[in-house]
Amino acid sequence: GIAQTGTGKTAAFMLPSIDRLSDSDRHALRRSCRMLVLAPTRELAGQIAQSARDYAALSAMKVNSIVGGTSVSKDRQKLARGTDILVATPGRLLDLIDQNALTLDGVEVLVLDEADQMLDLGFIHALRRIVGLLPKNRQTLFFSATMPKAIKDLAGQYLRNPVQVAVTPQATTAERVEQFGILVQQDEKQTLLEMMLSGRYSVEGKIDRVLIFTRTKHGADRVVKKLSQVNIAANAIHGNKSQPQRERALGEFRSGKVPILVATDVAARGIDIPGVSHVLNFELPNVPEQYVHRIGRTARARADGIAISFCAEDERAYLRDIQRLTGVTLTRLPLPENFRAVVEGVGPERRAPPEPRKRVKPRPLGANKGAAKHGGASEDGGPARNPKPKRKHPNRAGKPRREGAPHGEGRSEGRGDGQGQRRPGGGQRRRRSGGGGGAPRG
Repeated sequence: GIAQTGTGKTAAFMLPSIDRLSDSDRHALRRSCRMLVLAPTRELAGQIAQSARDYAALSAMKVNSIVGGTSVSKDRQKLARGTDILVATPGRLLDLIDQNALTLDGVEVLVLDEADQMLDLGFIHALRRIVGLLPKNRQTLFFSATMPKAIKDLAGQYLRNPVQVAVTPQATTAERVEQFGILVQQDEKQTLLEMMLSGRYSVEGKIDRVLIFTRTKHGADRVVKKLSQVNIAANAIHGNKSQPQRERALGEFRSGKVPILVATDVAARGIDIPGVSHVLNFELPNVPEQYVHRIGRTARARADGIAISFCAEDERAYLRDIQRLTGVTLTRLPLPENFRAVVEGVGPERRAPPEPRKRVKPRPLGANKGAAKHGGASEDGGPARNPKPKRKHPNRAGKPRREGAPHGEGRSEGRGDGQGQRRPGGGQRRRRSGGGGGAPRG
């Protein structure tokens, strides 16, 4: 099935499947399930499971989800008595199969949601192994907003006489999304973003809840950190975040507590967050199909939405690929009138730069030691510092070092008893008497 994101694909496969399972007299086997739904991300799996619970509220069906980052022991307990509908990510599903906590012998319906994302994330080998464990007599459904050639090839392998249903042409963006683009240098995107979020740059529509996309995990964290430095609260969500961190970030975004969420494409797939007014592509995706999924987070359920893409010089090729795929030319927005002054730090919007630190003229090593030692003036005209006097170590005879003797000189002139003084390193220097035979003491 091919349809625009936000058009209700989950209901399209879940409602008929629930009806089919309800009419059957079969029951879920222990440590197995009757309907298996595979999703590429934890967030999407949790959302599908919640939708299934809502749709099956009037039935006695058991719905469970198993995803990575959660307790394995709790997952084993969920599956012990069997479940009717199981929503899972491929990795955790295979972990439980390897632990003999789950079998797929009783699966009647298999659903792959966001099938193209499965391939993008490298799940192809996991999918082949999972399909190989399923009964031959089953119904298999593939759903996605895009259907590249790789998905068609996969469908040809695992589907029997498949029927393709396309609600809209492939890669069609939602009609209610207004799409804009801004040409800006890469190192100036953060300044533009801060001006936009702080209201110093007026854009189309009121920014109520905004989803910002970056290409990398570190890029998402960097944007959040720099926003916090100008007192703009935001959360990040990506694959390096733990499951509790991801759930908290999504929860605060949904509730409006933190209405700015910076994400990688992990959050672009199927996540239904109501009230997203703007999607900002801080960095354009290098895969044009990802653009369709990104901007599909707004204008859901017949609402209006706005998508604004920041395009640097080295992203022009990505922009051309996106416009060729979608058949839409992005409306170009100008930079703010005072943007150049703000970037260069000379406009009224920018805080004054800190005063430069006083530069101290370097002096040659030891150039001022004599003046400081004898109480004279320093080279720069200021009073000489009085360093702490060195401690005078007694010699072996218990007498202080003779004043005026060079540092480290250990001989006592005019003595013929063979007694030497201690050297700076702690050793003792021998000295022959004039008679040629005095032995050192001690």
